[in-house]
Amino acid sequence: MSADRVGAPPRAWQRMLSGRRLDLLDPSPLDVEIADIAHGLARVARWNGQTSGDHAFSVAQHSLLVEDIFSTIQPGALPDARLAALLHDAPEYVIGDMISPFKSAVGGGYKAVEHRLQRAIHLRFGLPPESDEKLKREIKRADQIAAYFEATMLAGFSVTEATQFFGRPRGISPDRFDFACKPAKAVQAAFLKRFAAIEKLRNG
Repeated sequence: MSADRVGAPPRAWQRMLSGRRLDLLDPSPLDVEIADIAHGLARVARWNGQTSGDHAFSVAQHSLLVEDIFSTIQPGALPDARLAALLHDAPEYVIGDMISPFKSAVGGGYKAVEHRLQRAIHLRFGLPPESDEKLKREIKRADQIAAYFEATMLAGFSVTEATQFFGRPRGISPDRFDFACKPAKAVQAAFLKRFAAIEKLRNG
C-alpha cells in the first residue's frame, strides 16, 4: 500500500540519511550533501550489476575513475574542472544508473530530472550551473574511456563491441587505474577523500 494519502499530490521528495528532504522535481542546492552523494553512489551499480567480481562496480568507483582519467589526459585542469568530473554522474545518487539504451527509450523526462539535479549539485558546491561545452567534451571523453575499460575488463564486452559503442582509447593504458570492484563502504570513503582533496586545492 502506498504511503501517500489518497487524493494527495504524489510525493516527489527523497529522504536522505543526512535528514534532508531532496525534491527530485525541484531540487534545492541547500538539500544537497556530499555525504549523501557518496553514500548513494557507492551503492548504485554500474552496468545494472552485470560485472565480474565479488562486489558491484559502483557509480562512485566509476566517478573516481573518470576523474582520474580526466586529470591524466588534462594534467593542467583546474580544481573546479576536476570536481565537475568527479560529480559528473552525481544525480544518480537518487535516480539510479540507467544503461544508455534504456535512457534513450525513456526519453526526455529522465534527462530533465537529471539536468535539474545536476544544476542543484553544481550550485551547492560553487560550480557554474552549466559546465562550458569544452569542459563537457573533455569530461565526456574521460567517461567514454572509462566505459570502454569497464566494458572490456568487467562487463563481458569484446574489444570489437566496446570499440563500436565507446571508441577505442588511444595513448592511455588501463594498467595505471584500479578496476578491482570494492565494497560500498570502502568506495564511499575513497569518494569522500577525493572530494576533500579537490576542495583543499580549490580553497588553497
